[in-house]
Amino acid sequence: MRPFWALRPTGGPGRASRCVGPAGPASFWSMAYWLLKTEPTTYSFADLERERVTAWTGVRNPQAQENLRAMKAGDRVLIYHSGTKVAVGVAEVARTAYPDPTAADGQRACVDVRAVSALSAPVPLGVLKQAPSFAGSPLLRQGRLSVVPLSHEQWRAAMSLGRGPTT
Repeated sequence: MRPFWALRPTGGPGRASRCVGPAGPASFWSMAYWLLKTEPTTYSFADLERERVTAWTGVRNPQAQENLRAMKAGDRVLIYHSGTKVAVGVAEVARTAYPDPTAADGQRACVDVRAVSALSAPVPLGVLKQAPSFAGSPLLRQGRLSVVPLSHEQWRAAMSLGRGPTT
């Protein structure tokens, strides 16, 4: 097996760059970053903090469903309030995709999300738009997508702007 510094970086939609060696991916490098949108009058980050863990249900868009199914336990999540267009908190995926209990057809998936911390300074969409790392992001290109993959650079930029945890 090659030493860790000889592994080659890879990446993909919603996945942070990770290292892959001859034996496969190095799991501690494979954390991904996501942005989940929610309407604060329906379910806010404060609700998530109070409940600590919740099932992220009701996602109908096929691309958002694909993103939900790609989430892994331990992935970091930026919670974004769509009504006020501001990123407000950090969470993590607590349970990988499973059948959404609210879906009548049984075809949709959901994940469990655990609150980590509120951002010290909420980050408005206008500020994210100005960050160079967000150029071309699905957050800006597909405004109605409710489950958005973030690159490691986008995550670090958002955490820097919101003074949140960078890992």
